[in-house]
Amino acid sequence: MRRVSLALVHYPVLDRSHAIVTTAITNIDLHDLARSAYTYGIDELFIVHPITAQRTLAEKVKNHWITGAGAKRIPDRTPAMTTLRIVHDLEGAVAEFGRGEPVESWVTSASANGSELGFSEARQLLAEAGPPVLILFGTGWGLAECVLQSAAQKLAPILSARENGYNHLSVRAAVAITLDRLLGVA
Repeated sequence: MRRVSLALVHYPVLDRSHAIVTTAITNIDLHDLARSAYTYGIDELFIVHPITAQRTLAEKVKNHWITGAGAKRIPDRTPAMTTLRIVHDLEGAVAEFGRGEPVESWVTSASANGSELGFSEARQLLAEAGPPVLILFGTGWGLAECVLQSAAQKLAPILSARENGYNHLSVRAAVAITLDRLLGVA
C-alpha cells in the first residue's frame, strides 16, 4: 500500500470569478480535517498557506490542542491534531512528505471533463507499489488551473444525487467522502 497524505491548499486557489487568490485558514477546517485524516490512517495533513500570520494562527490552534488547555480539556482531540503540518507552499508539502523521494500529486475538483480517475481505480492504484501520494484539496472555489495541470492524477468529482447536479460540498465533507472511498473499510 502506498503512503498517502493530504494537503489543504489556500493558495493558489480560485475565487467565484475564477481569479487566483489566497483564502483564510479556518479553525473548523483544521479540527475536522485532522480528525478525518487521523481516522483514516493519515499521519500528515499539510495546511498550505503563504502568509506568515495565517500559518502562525494555525500553529497556535494546533498547539492549543496538543500541549495547551485544549489538550487537558479534550485529550481525545490531541492525536488527530498531531497530524497537522503547517507549510508555506505546495513545494514545501511535497518535500516534507516525500522525505527525498518522488511524490505523486493527485488533485480533486468538483468539475469533470471525463478523464478523471474513478475512486475504484484510485483505490486499486493505492494498493499497488508506487510513490507516495499527496492528495490536494482546494479552498475557495477550487484549485488553480496550474495546480490541476501539474498533478499526476485528477480524481473524479463527488457527484450529486440531485437532478440539477448541485455540487457545492464543504471541503471538510469532500475530504471525508474521498477518504472513505479511497481508504475506508468496506
